[in-house]
Amino acid sequence: MIKARFDICYCSGRDAPYGRVNAGGVLFQSREKGKFMVIKAVKLYGNGFMTEPFAKGGEDGPDRFDPKVKYRSSLQNFVVETDEGVFLVDTGMPVETPDAAPDESTVIYMGARIADYVTALKNLGYAPEDVKGILVTHKHADHTGELRAFPNAKIYLSEAEADALGLSGDNVVRVRFTDGAYHNFPASQRIAAGLYLIEAKGHTTGNSIVIAEKDGRFYMMHGDVTYTDEALYDNKLSVVYEDAAEARRTLDLVREFIRSNPTVYLSTHTPLGYENLEGDVVVDLANPPATVFPEEIVYKTSTGKYICSVCGYVYDPEKGDPKNGIPAGTAFEDLPDDWRCPRCRKSKDKFERA
Repeated sequence: MIKARFDICYCSGRDAPYGRVNAGGVLFQSREKGKFMVIKAVKLYGNGFMTEPFAKGGEDGPDRFDPKVKYRSSLQNFVVETDEGVFLVDTGMPVETPDAAPDESTVIYMGARIADYVTALKNLGYAPEDVKGILVTHKHADHTGELRAFPNAKIYLSEAEADALGLSGDNVVRVRFTDGAYHNFPASQRIAAGLYLIEAKGHTTGNSIVIAEKDGRFYMMHGDVTYTDEALYDNKLSVVYEDAAEARRTLDLVREFIRSNPTVYLSTHTPLGYENLEGDVVVDLANPPATVFPEEIVYKTSTGKYICSVCGYVYDPEKGDPKNGIPAGTAFEDLPDDWRCPRCRKSKDKFERA
């Protein structure tokens, strides 16, 4: 059936105007110009890990899971090119973010940096000026770190996340989800043909997911509804959310949608995100794939800086946190027990060494 709808064209990047790239780099060229869509992964960090208590302990409690069980971790965002323009789904970490230095207590480590966001995007064939719009799933720095690199692009995000980030201006579109229900999701906004921003609260108060419709399948770029696909299959929340009840509701809606629609699940923090995309893997909740565990984990020497594993804020002891009464020169270990991340207000135990 696919052969009847597509011609095979050996092209790369943006050289072919209408097509679909498979895992081998072959681009399938569509004869239907009004339905052009290409989805690519913007790979930023790789060869990391996360612990089972972090990935699955949000409702049952981390102590119910084995910290010795680790899943692969990474960081990638996505770019969706349509005949209406190029749209980004999130924009990675700030370029100046130091590399993390994991140790035995680390609960999530995205891995070593592959490239900064703008470089990774250019490696896919896109320059900042090519980008028409950016769809933001939520406010955390590993999803919004390089919004500043695209001053001419429209930024689409929920009102709550726009407020949290302090974003304003003519290029900021405060999405109110006025297009009504999208399948079983109660609230949505159409951004372009076949491209939707879906209200999906929980991980943050204004969290959203992105769904792209292509060739009869639904490509779900969900931000951090789950951190690893194993949690999706096991129906478990991570420990990171701002509203537990809404996070549970969103995961239930996601799983209900997947049961009813052929869905390719594109995660941010596991290499399964881009592997699912490259293999065009449709989720079957009744038949979870075998887990591929991380390779040998190498721990690193700390710089003295610490990174919030939730929002990406970097605590630098040379600067301290003067706005919250912490003078320059204060080591992270000497921070008061009740000190919290200035950006997301999470506690000290959510920080990892850099």
